[in-house]
Amino acid sequence: MFTCLVAPTGDIVSSAAYRGTVGSELLEKELLKRLATTKFIPAIHNHQPVIAVFYGTVTFAVVNGKPRLRIFANQQMDELKKESDFIDPQPYVGQDSKFTGVHYPETGTTVALTGVVELALNVDARGNLKNIQVITEEPPLLGFGEAAIEDFRGAKFIPAFRNGQPVECNVKIPVYYKPPG
Repeated sequence: MFTCLVAPTGDIVSSAAYRGTVGSELLEKELLKRLATTKFIPAIHNHQPVIAVFYGTVTFAVVNGKPRLRIFANQQMDELKKESDFIDPQPYVGQDSKFTGVHYPETGTTVALTGVVELALNVDARGNLKNIQVITEEPPLLGFGEAAIEDFRGAKFIPAFRNGQPVECNVKIPVYYKPPG
């Protein structure tokens, strides 16, 4: 799985890969190398390009003795298993969205820790966040869950798409917090 911050120009500002399976290190390395030079069609809201977070998944398997590489524009396990034509909703920065990215919380510890939060989101077909909930938080009780809720509260989204049409959806997204510096 990977995520990219995509600028209004379509250039990738930053990217990260995570949740790779055992033995997929070379695929992850190649993915990150290719993302460094990739240009996306930018997200559009109200006829204007916006900065958006893109969520994707790369899968590789050998099927009937032949290599099979797939790239999906979502991270939903059920959708990936079915190889659905589904695109995750994408939070964007600016205009009517209050999303400004993720902000490392004050953890109350002297040790810099990486935090991971899995959020459950309900986003309607117009890109409005209807519900947000923390599913998991690691490490617990250090404020990462609260930070994720605060970071996404008031966010607007490029809506999810199924078969080319905007749709309401319930999705799970990972939010990673790395210590500043």
